[in-house]
Amino acid sequence: MTAVDWAGLHRAAQAACARAYAPYSTFPVGAAALVDDGRIVAGCNVENASYGIGLCAECGLVSALVAGGGGRLVALACVDATGGPLMPCGRCRQLLWEHAAEDMLVDSSDGPIPMADLLPRAFGRSDLDRVAAAGAGSTDARHEQGQAPIGRDPRNPDPRDTAALYRAVASPSPDTFDPEDLR
Repeated sequence: MTAVDWAGLHRAAQAACARAYAPYSTFPVGAAALVDDGRIVAGCNVENASYGIGLCAECGLVSALVAGGGGRLVALACVDATGGPLMPCGRCRQLLWEHAAEDMLVDSSDGPIPMADLLPRAFGRSDLDRVAAAGAGSTDARHEQGQAPIGRDPRNPDPRDTAALYRAVASPSPDTFDPEDLR
């Protein structure tokens, strides 16, 4: 494993935190990570008046990782405005998992801990590959096996689907919408 300069990661995370856009929560967050090629990538939270579409610092970090050429995350430090360590939320743990080195570490108030301990039994590419290998997740495979719902073949959509969906959306009340239109 690459040697981790935790103090350097904390400085990079604090610098990112200082650039956070958090006018609504007033809770800026910064994150920095060591990449397997020695780079440090960082991100900060970016809020929005439409609260649900705000971005966590780890999202910005992963975006910087990918935009910078990719790689695997080796170590992560996430901090608040006081410089204190923060743990990634559940959504960010899943996002980080996708880009983590096998032995990635995440700093905590108790010291570095393995990413695998933060997201045990994580959902990942192997789950998708397993389902794809069985042919169970493919609409094309279900169609070829005669299991695709009629009118739901993406290669030949039923025009009634679009019309029924439009009627459902335009309908003034549930009483005027017939769910059978979507079958």
